Amino acid sequence: MADDPENTLIMTLDGGPVTIRLRPDLAPGHVARIKELSREGFYDGVVFHRVIQGFMAQGGDPTGTGMSGSKKPNLKAEFSRHRHCRGVCSMARTNDPNSANSQFFICFDDASFLDGQYTVWGEVSEGMEHVDALPKGEPPRTPGKITSMKVEADL
Repeated sequence: MADDPENTLIMTLDGGPVTIRLRPDLAPGHVARIKELSREGFYDGVVFHRVIQGFMAQGGDPTGTGMSGSKKPNLKAEFSRHRHCRGVCSMARTNDPNSANSQFFICFDDASFLDGQYTVWGEVSEGMEHVDALPKGEPPRTPGKITSMKVEADL
């Protein structure tokens, strides 16, 4: 797939930029939400509150607790057959499949046990080393944060 600035996110972490290729073919509603929140500056300054070595880094809660989200309505699940593997970006949710809102996670490694149960909306194409470098913990003592998250077309 050719680079599409409208479907590319640039997430800047303390260590540097992370390029995420959005997957509207898999999850059009979730991609629209991620772009909408990014364009509103919602993710700017938000921390990764749960970072588990060998599993994933989770962020997207403005309170930094993992218990909150945006004020927008929750999203209907858009599960696919896409594998949860290194670099995959997927939505966090409660036990209710239709409860994804703003929290997301990025897989560090194979997490195929999540396949078909969480909505995959993107894949890291560059800068995964910056995700790898996020401080670990639940929550980390000094959590890594998103300096900014922008749609490439807007830069």
